[in-house]
Amino acid sequence: MQAKSIKGKSTTEIQSALQQCMSDGFTPTLAICFISKSQDRKAITDLLDKNGIAVFGCTTNGEFIDEETEKGSAAILLLAMNKEYFQIYFEEYPEKNYREAARVIAKKAKEKFTMPAFLIGISHSSADGEEILHGIEDIAGMQVNAYGGAAGDDYSFTDTYVFTNGKDSGNGMVCIVLDETKVTIKGVATCGWKAVGTEKIVTKSEGNHVYTVDNIPVLDITAKYGGLENITPENTNLLVEIAANFPLQLQREKGDPVMRPGLMVDWADRSFYTSGSVPQGAKVRFSLPPDWDVMEKVVKGVENLKETEMPEADAMVVFSCAGRILSLGPLMSKELEGVKNVWNVPMAGMFSNAELGRATGGNLEMHNLTTCCIALKEK
Repeated sequence: MQAKSIKGKSTTEIQSALQQCMSDGFTPTLAICFISKSQDRKAITDLLDKNGIAVFGCTTNGEFIDEETEKGSAAILLLAMNKEYFQIYFEEYPEKNYREAARVIAKKAKEKFTMPAFLIGISHSSADGEEILHGIEDIAGMQVNAYGGAAGDDYSFTDTYVFTNGKDSGNGMVCIVLDETKVTIKGVATCGWKAVGTEKIVTKSEGNHVYTVDNIPVLDITAKYGGLENITPENTNLLVEIAANFPLQLQREKGDPVMRPGLMVDWADRSFYTSGSVPQGAKVRFSLPPDWDVMEKVVKGVENLKETEMPEADAMVVFSCAGRILSLGPLMSKELEGVKNVWNVPMAGMFSNAELGRATGGNLEMHNLTTCCIALKEK
């Protein structure tokens, strides 16, 4: 499978880049598109459609080709894959029936391929990515390969979108289903945030609404461990600080911890809402702000994937949490450069609102502050 990546800050630039990369006879059949809401994603999708290219698309909080990060642009990974080896599905979930929507796609996938694998994009800030993964597992089994991310909105915290040829939704999912007998797909979700302190118990929570940890309001105990001051509604930087640097680490019996940053505070009781569920009675630890080890752990995780499961790749797709670039800043390009150099093949990615994948040794889950790296190779 031949792969090329293109980028641009206008439809005209994308059109020019597409023409140039196809000038040597390269004929892409699939485009994985990460496009800022500031761009005309419909025009770009129509352009690709007119060239006979199937589209998988998400809006973003930033985009990148290889290690070069951008804002307000379009980053596209073009794949010349046999059309018989993949199918794109699109489902909406206006009734919040996330699991059932995923089951619908998974059933269609199983009818088409005996061994389907899934690359997923989801939209809407309240979408439950774990329910979507569970729906796929219901049909395809617990060991299914499924990866992806939640669309972004340039940090505006308003509407996010997924799209494909002729379809666009702020409350739905787009999915590339691959025939694993013809295309190998492997991925790893790695965070790297170090934990601090002993395990604590979530003493009151409902879904993703965490009230108390060790019977102390979760906002107060997080501020204590983070050494945070000015814990008031007037502190407009507080949520970014908590989400990017001091997430809860939800401990698992199997696999690495899962990050659960606080995203919205209820000042009435100093509780907060996290990006994913935190069961009452669960064990959590607090986090230290990130350092160089955070990036090194991600790169080592990808290197281990190459050594143990995926010696060769044709292309790479990366979903990296928007919180990582807020925390790491310009250093983020060093992490992406390290990831790119593992296989040194065309790579495109986005800064996402959440990441979907399997942490090292763990189950399929929705992650935050995590980098999910996916490698593809046609057999």
